[in-house]
Amino acid sequence: MALLATTTTATTTPPCCHCGILTARASASASSPGCFLRALPRSRGLRLPMAASGADPAVAADAPPSLLVFSGGTAFNGVVEELKKVTTRVAHVLPVSDDGGSTAEIVRVLGGPAVGDIRSRCLRLSDESTSEALSVRTLLGHRLPLDPSEAKLEWYQIVEGEHSLWDGVSQPYRETIRAFLVYFHNEILRRSAEMFCFTNGSIGNFFFAGARIFFQSLDAAIFLFSRVSQIPAESLVLPVISTNDRLTLGCELWDGTIIRGQNEISHPSNGRKEVVNKDCNSCSALPSRIKRVFYMSSEGSNLLHEVFPEANRTVLEQLSKVDCIVYAMGSLFTSVCPSLVLRGIGETIASRSIPKVLLLNGSHDRETTGLPASGFVTAITDSLNRTYGDPDKSLKNLPKDYVNALLVPKGGQIPLDIKNLASKEIFHVVTVDSICDGKTGIIFDPHSLIQALTSLISDRRFVESDLLTENVESLNK
Repeated sequence: MALLATTTTATTTPPCCHCGILTARASASASSPGCFLRALPRSRGLRLPMAASGADPAVAADAPPSLLVFSGGTAFNGVVEELKKVTTRVAHVLPVSDDGGSTAEIVRVLGGPAVGDIRSRCLRLSDESTSEALSVRTLLGHRLPLDPSEAKLEWYQIVEGEHSLWDGVSQPYRETIRAFLVYFHNEILRRSAEMFCFTNGSIGNFFFAGARIFFQSLDAAIFLFSRVSQIPAESLVLPVISTNDRLTLGCELWDGTIIRGQNEISHPSNGRKEVVNKDCNSCSALPSRIKRVFYMSSEGSNLLHEVFPEANRTVLEQLSKVDCIVYAMGSLFTSVCPSLVLRGIGETIASRSIPKVLLLNGSHDRETTGLPASGFVTAITDSLNRTYGDPDKSLKNLPKDYVNALLVPKGGQIPLDIKNLASKEIFHVVTVDSICDGKTGIIFDPHSLIQALTSLISDRRFVESDLLTENVESLNK
């Protein structure tokens, strides 16, 4: 078979009196925070992010492209602003199994799914066109100090409405946001046996958790958060699993080791409460490479405790109609693959004849040390095929059914093994301008990445096998 590999470089302890006041207010206000929603200004065109809308056959041919992006809550955030300039018709699919940082403390005390990645993406998509929008974004994006006493004191100032972060936030938004922060705190007070640690806590996570518990619905919490932060009407932030329960991610290594918990897989903290550092040099190497990731019961510790949650139906609906599917850069096994191992995801992706693009990392992390580019493709294929799980639930699709193009940051660490990619019938590889980040190393230049991605979406030739030509010399140098 002919081979195409084009190289494109896109240029260009507060006082006791405070406790008493807060408890009294929580008892009064937290009983019905929903009443504040009537005062919240309606956002033009903003709809419930969990509701899929049917494709409109009358949409003009020059309408912005629609994408579905599988990612975590960190790496892809860096290009969201640039992507918004091209299209807001994007479904952001995120895992709800993160058990590190501020999210870990919320899940430990209050249970439920992890919302940190979803909150992070909602903030990146939020409106910045007015001073009030910026004030709301600053408030919900704020993190408390690392010192436990300082963190607790500042939290009380915020939830009491006395902190300067409220400056610039109008009364309707102020009452709405504060109502759910008070409700969140009331839920903590009800669990007196558990001492909640506010260290490095995210105000957005606290607001999100309060809304989820009040509505008993992750979907409703996303709707509220999206409305308050005014994300674009056509942008969807979707949990890959729509649940109100805690989810635990596990992984099986090739040496048979089972690791429980996303944080323990990617950046173990050894029980310390500290800011997560995802630098590949900041933690010890895994004893063996990762074979697969899977979901397990919250108290499980081995393969006998594997569970099989259902994929969010809205994700499946979006997969069936978008113009392009993107596997974003970031933590491969703990950010991307948890969304791929669910039944229905692989089946739907394999059925589409559209660009299916892998954004290759610029550097290795603990999860992928030593993997070449083809190894990333294999991990995605095995996850979507559920290769190492229940044989009765596995698929036999080929790598090319899931990935048909790679975007590679120029000068990245990941070996680009063209021959192995070709053996998997993946022939379209595009190099993209990069920048060097002081913390993470080589990353995509956001503008160049979005330029290259939109070019791929508009140029459908690489989907047609009869148009492939051999041109790999420039990538082998």
